[in-house]
Amino acid sequence: MSSLEGKIFSEKLNEAVVHEALRWFLASRRQGTHSAKTRTEVSGGGKKPWAQKGTGRARSGSTRSPLWRHGGVIFPPKPRSYAYALPLKVRRLALRIALSEINREERIKVAELALTEPKTKAGAKFLKELGVSGKVLFLLGAENPDFVRGVRNLAGVTLLPAKDLNIYELLKAEWVVADQAAVKKLEAQLV
Repeated sequence: MSSLEGKIFSEKLNEAVVHEALRWFLASRRQGTHSAKTRTEVSGGGKKPWAQKGTGRARSGSTRSPLWRHGGVIFPPKPRSYAYALPLKVRRLALRIALSEINREERIKVAELALTEPKTKAGAKFLKELGVSGKVLFLLGAENPDFVRGVRNLAGVTLLPAKDLNIYELLKAEWVVADQAAVKKLEAQLV
């Protein structure tokens, strides 16, 4: 199979850009729903446990001090967003670099994504004939419900519309298979 031509398949390698785009993607995906209670949020601890002076014990104002058992947490995690802004140009450049590397390693195939019947058996046969295995990423240019139905249950297969391509799925894939419409869409959106 001949290598793909065009700007999106001939970008120079820049690992720093790809790394930053991957960091951004994974950070944006984090839920950030972790939470623990401070000393003000833990129940109890309203009364001073013992007198300030005269007991021979250390000064103490609350049983919910972070130093005590059942006390609050010092600087606890609180729900927050890990997302941050990464310029669109950098994100597009990272996708172009990843596609270019996959193209240089000849791990990308352009094929007509069609099955004889919408069955998993036909999907497995299609993969075998194409000569791809392991983690395969299919990029669809248009809706193709019969093809999706035929390959979605196969192990290691990921299906994505070309417009939803992301750096994480691209780097994870051992093979990328796209139809002609998907390549055209990619060329339009990544330039």
